Amino acid sequence: MADAPIDHIRRQLETLLEVSETIAQQRDLHALFHELAKRLHSVVDFDFLTLMLYDAGNQSIRLHVLETREGTETPAHTQYPLADHPSGMVLETQQPLVISDVLTDARYPRFLERLRDVGVRSIAILPLTTAQRRLGAMGFGRLVAERLTDAEVQFMQRVAAQVAVAVDNALNYEASQAYQKQLSQERDRLQVLLDINNVLVTSRALPELFNGIVTTLMRVIHHEYTSLALLDPATNMLKIKPLDFAAPQAPIAEKELSVALENSPAGLCILTGKPGVFRGAELEQFPAELVKKLSAEGLVSVCCVPLVSKGEAFGSLNLASKKLETFTPQEVELLGQVGSQVAIAVKNALAFKEIDELKDKLAVEKLYLEEEIRNEFNFEEIIGESPALRRALGQVELAAPANTTVLLRGETGTGKELFARAIHNLSPRHDRTFVKVNCAAIPAGLLESELFGHERGAFTGAVTQKIGRFEFADKGTIFLDEVGDLPLELQPKLLRVLQEQEFERLGSNRTQRVDVRVVAATNADLSRLVSEKTFRSDLYYRLNVFPIQIPALRERREDIPLLVRYFVQKFSQRFNKTVLYVPADAMDALTEYSWPGNVRELENLLERAVLLSPGKELRIPLSELKSNLSLAKGEAATASSSEIPAASPGAPVGTLEEAERQHILRALRQTKWRIAGPRGAAVILGMKRTTLQARMRKLGIRRPV
Repeated sequence: MADAPIDHIRRQLETLLEVSETIAQQRDLHALFHELAKRLHSVVDFDFLTLMLYDAGNQSIRLHVLETREGTETPAHTQYPLADHPSGMVLETQQPLVISDVLTDARYPRFLERLRDVGVRSIAILPLTTAQRRLGAMGFGRLVAERLTDAEVQFMQRVAAQVAVAVDNALNYEASQAYQKQLSQERDRLQVLLDINNVLVTSRALPELFNGIVTTLMRVIHHEYTSLALLDPATNMLKIKPLDFAAPQAPIAEKELSVALENSPAGLCILTGKPGVFRGAELEQFPAELVKKLSAEGLVSVCCVPLVSKGEAFGSLNLASKKLETFTPQEVELLGQVGSQVAIAVKNALAFKEIDELKDKLAVEKLYLEEEIRNEFNFEEIIGESPALRRALGQVELAAPANTTVLLRGETGTGKELFARAIHNLSPRHDRTFVKVNCAAIPAGLLESELFGHERGAFTGAVTQKIGRFEFADKGTIFLDEVGDLPLELQPKLLRVLQEQEFERLGSNRTQRVDVRVVAATNADLSRLVSEKTFRSDLYYRLNVFPIQIPALRERREDIPLLVRYFVQKFSQRFNKTVLYVPADAMDALTEYSWPGNVRELENLLERAVLLSPGKELRIPLSELKSNLSLAKGEAATASSSEIPAASPGAPVGTLEEAERQHILRALRQTKWRIAGPRGAAVILGMKRTTLQARMRKLGIRRPV
């Protein structure tokens, strides 16, 4: 009797060896469990053996393999939430679970009900775990209510430890095979696209072009017929050109066919703008004669992919096969990508035929581009692309060629002098002198002498003759800034110069004649000054011949990033600094600030900021901006006036690459993801379009869907 336990232990060990050999020989889980069942029955009495795999993606358990006493395998597709299956507890605790009688156990009712339905009464569930991960559980049980002994459970635990390694290997092998297959398919797809691209770039003639396409597609997609359908907008008819067919003498191998748009699969594809696959009886819905010819030649499945240009389908690439189940979703997807390449090639080929018609259009575009270039160079000192600024510059262009007086209106610091200089540069007087006078900066007693000059001895201290600014500006332009501050007693003399182009120097009775164009500027409401009797109405009307309103900086906030980069670069060069970028939070603060001092205030702030910046990152007085912004909103201004960096010293400093990424993203969002063109992100960032695209690829920047 003593030998019985020893024999049983020996059989268990032998079985473990056999299990190990089986595991080494099998990669397929189904075959593995067949073999395990045969060997384990000799040492453990059980009626079924099951594998439950853990799905971490949706936190569930799936019954994967079921082996019964009769040796029949029943794959079960039932999936349980982890909390509703005993395997969940086994996975969590890593301890076996033994249920002696499923009729008396109240846990996991859904799972136990399934066991009762198939006659199972007792079960043990063991964890399947490797050193790397938890795979699931292995269960075995009987059709009678009989408790599984501790010895049986311990033995099956040892078996489960080996099975876990086998399951892990099998799952890894399956994943590897699936990945290899995916890689192979992706390699073939990319090779096809590359081959077709090579055909497109080396061929311009349509026959040569499409012969190369057909030859390439034949290698990866089985089909017997290829055609190209192009929509004729004038007649709304499709011109179908067969590209290839196995039987050259067949009726569908004709040179070209015309069919109604709505009567063919290609027409439906063009109308919907989506690929379409039509098989067997589905082709009967199309009354076109071509479809009947296809059926007569034994072609029973057709795939059409649209050729799209600028969001509109203008044709389709069509393939037909004698096999009913060809054109899988993967093949249709590949054809869609091929169609995108073909669309470009077809459009290019059609463009070559229409080159004569495009000559007039190109001439018009040339004139437009020349006008754009002229505007760009004439306003190189005026930074911005906003609609408000563009309107003001458009008025400058209208007024500049004429000799009329211009009145520039706008708040202080908006750049009125730059606009005056632009008017001069665009006028016929551009090669003569541009003279500027700030009427508010010169004392009233000296202003007349400054404008019109004086003779020797005209007043105390006039020891020599002096030429006035109007004489200096003869044949050129004089810019009278802050003309609203002109003393009332001096205004008649200015009016005379405007009307008669003549005056007398102070202390002289000899009339001086000049040819001067006057550009005046003010930040005051001259009409109000007229009503208050502090400004002459006749002078106001003479100055207000062509008024131009210059927008405040808060009215063109989209120009602030452009101005910031311009001034930072300007002052960096002036002060021999290496400030290269502006942090995103600093740029946001600059954009949101109201700028009561306009561009001049921004320029002064950035000059100070560049001086304070020790490295490549611009440091600005954010506290000052926030304080001013709070005051503008009527809030208490308690912010400190000390200069602080754009990023708080206590905060972690990001990498230069991340700062560059955020900088580019801001520019892209500001331009609504427009990269090229005069209003594109490349212009804002001061780089070439190709350089910006390369940086975007490196930094992983993609446009959101």
